[in-house]
Amino acid sequence: MATAGLGVSELSELVLLLVAVGALSGFLAGLFGIGGGAILVPVFYECFRLAGVPLEVRMPLCIGTSLAIIIPTSISSFRAHYLRGAVDMEILKAWWLPVVTGVIAGSVTARYAPERLFKIVFVMVAWSAATRLLLARDTWKFGEDFPKGPLMRLYGLVVGLLSTLMGVGGGLFLNLLMTFYGRPIHQAVATSSALAVLISIPGALGYVYAGWPVAARFPDTAALQLPFAIGYVSLIGALLVMPTSLLTAPLGVRAAHAMSKRTLEMAFGTYLFIVGGRFVVSLL
Repeated sequence: MATAGLGVSELSELVLLLVAVGALSGFLAGLFGIGGGAILVPVFYECFRLAGVPLEVRMPLCIGTSLAIIIPTSISSFRAHYLRGAVDMEILKAWWLPVVTGVIAGSVTARYAPERLFKIVFVMVAWSAATRLLLARDTWKFGEDFPKGPLMRLYGLVVGLLSTLMGVGGGLFLNLLMTFYGRPIHQAVATSSALAVLISIPGALGYVYAGWPVAARFPDTAALQLPFAIGYVSLIGALLVMPTSLLTAPLGVRAAHAMSKRTLEMAFGTYLFIVGGRFVVSLL
């Protein structure tokens, strides 16, 4: 087994780390309308590295597991925001088909996508959003409201594609778009939680499909046995993270609605700046 190099203390530390990260990712899902993938993916990467998962399958395994965990977290967050009447259902009606199409395209191309390119895109999007939120320049807008027709559908397609390739729930992109089109930050956060549901379910299924034949390529290393994976989804990672993420997601929702508009903008902008910085470091 790939766990042969880990002692009881090391395994215990990994378990505690994943449980703690689940609590943090759930809280952030509720607070910012994100799925928590920006935290889960790098943590899973380190855990799977310590456990001996081969480099060739490590990153897609992290992304697939992240998307699976985002499913219950985003549903919990969406329900809480929806009950407060903060979700823009019109955006979801316009986007559901383009987003799902983008998710399918992302799942099919996941193993061939150049990792460095999407890290660069992630940094550009994250820091653009952070700049917009931290400087609070209301004049920085694409328009007064979302466009209709082909451009709106293109937005949905791109969000679904990039979110699937990065293992995130799409909240980062929708928050950016909604604030650039003059929507309130609380509405952006709430609607993003619903978008994460649309992305995470087909995205996780897509990674199960994409990773199904991979174990045959690593018969001697038991590459996917350590995480007890179904395709590119680690069942152990998901089972350790999901419970605490479900418990803390409603707490994040309450915190978001208790904050002022400016406080929430500053908090989310700071978070995006830190997340973008992590990817910059990995590119150096």
